[in-house]
Amino acid sequence: MSPTPLRWLYLAGFFICAALLGTAYYFEIVEFMEPCPLCMAQRFFVLLVGVFCLLAFLFDKFRWPSRLFLGLGTASAIGGAFVSDHHVWIQSLPPEDVPACGPSFEYLMETLPLDALIQIMLSGDGNCADISWMYLGISMPGWMRLIFILFALVGFAALVYTWRRSNRKLSSW
Repeated sequence: MSPTPLRWLYLAGFFICAALLGTAYYFEIVEFMEPCPLCMAQRFFVLLVGVFCLLAFLFDKFRWPSRLFLGLGTASAIGGAFVSDHHVWIQSLPPEDVPACGPSFEYLMETLPLDALIQIMLSGDGNCADISWMYLGISMPGWMRLIFILFALVGFAALVYTWRRSNRKLSSW
């Protein structure tokens, strides 16, 4: 099977994810904005989407591996959208309903087992309610929610395209 016309879109997705991670590290290292547990979970999902985009690019000429990586990338984008949505929800809570703040992420990584760390990362704490950056009235998690939704929609459309493309070739035999 020949590579799809979407092949370069997969590579662009990888570079977009690399740029998003670079931006996150810029805000952390240069702007001294300490990431909360939900921010770290969103970074993880961006990393997953980027890796699956790269794998879809590399294995594009093979039908099933490319579909698998597209599906996993789309699922990762949906997971990231849910985490971002939860983060936006925590930021919208009134101050009296915000969960208590927890220890730093580094401390949690050093002291907790993996399952407890994942649970805390996905539930968030009071640190996640702080809005330290906005653009056009939308916070960072709000932008990430939009980006994850876009990745999920494009991934789903690419899956449908590759599925229909391969079915057309099979029916022409």
